[in-house]
Order: sequence, then structure tokens, then C-alpha cells
Amino acid sequence: MNHSELVDAVYPDCPIRNVLARICDKWSLLVIYTLAREDRPVRFKELQRLVADISQKMLTSTLRTLEEDGYVTRTVYPEVPPRVEYALTERARSLMPIVNALLAWSLDNMDAILADRRGYVGN
Repeated sequence: MNHSELVDAVYPDCPIRNVLARICDKWSLLVIYTLAREDRPVRFKELQRLVADISQKMLTSTLRTLEEDGYVTRTVYPEVPPRVEYALTERARSLMPIVNALLAWSLDNMDAILADRRGYVGN
């Protein structure tokens, strides 16, 4: 199934499932967070350096999905070689308080969660 066609089979119109399926993959929130932290348009190669361990293929795919959903703008400048810059839209900027709250919660709870993982004895 194409990533842009991702639909939950049981609740296809559920807004939270629809949104989270697109931004809660391995890279999307990290790309959004990185662009927000830079607070300026960023070129592809610079963004790839800023997002550790992301491949060119995965960054391209992630940026396309984020652009398709209106979180990122892509500006191509008619130069040789072509210059392409990515920036957050207002929609993505409006998401940042939620992302920052999730980050703060994660930092506050990470040690306890890791301790619980170490002590977990599954069936």
C-alpha cells in the first residue's frame, strides 16, 4: 500500500488515526521538529545532516508526505544547480506546542519508563 493511501480499515474517517498515521512514523516528527528548531528555510542536504541517520531516500519520502499533508513547503529556485529549500507551514507551526509538550513529558518520564522496561517480566 502506498504511504499516501494509508487508511485504517476499521475507522477510515477517524481524524486522530488519519493524522497520527502520517506524522507518527519514525521520521516525520523529527523532521518537523528540526525545521522548527532552525526557524528558517533549510536546504535538503543541510536537513539530511541535521537529522542524524536518515537516508536520502527516507528524507525524500518523508518530505513528500509532509508536503502533501501541508506541513512543509518546498521552494525550488531556478539556479544551476537547482536550489531547493524546505520550511514549515503555519499548520506545522501550530503543531509545535503539542510536540514540545510531548518532548517535555518524555524527558520527565524517560528514566521511569526505561526502569520499567528493564524490570518487566512478560509472559
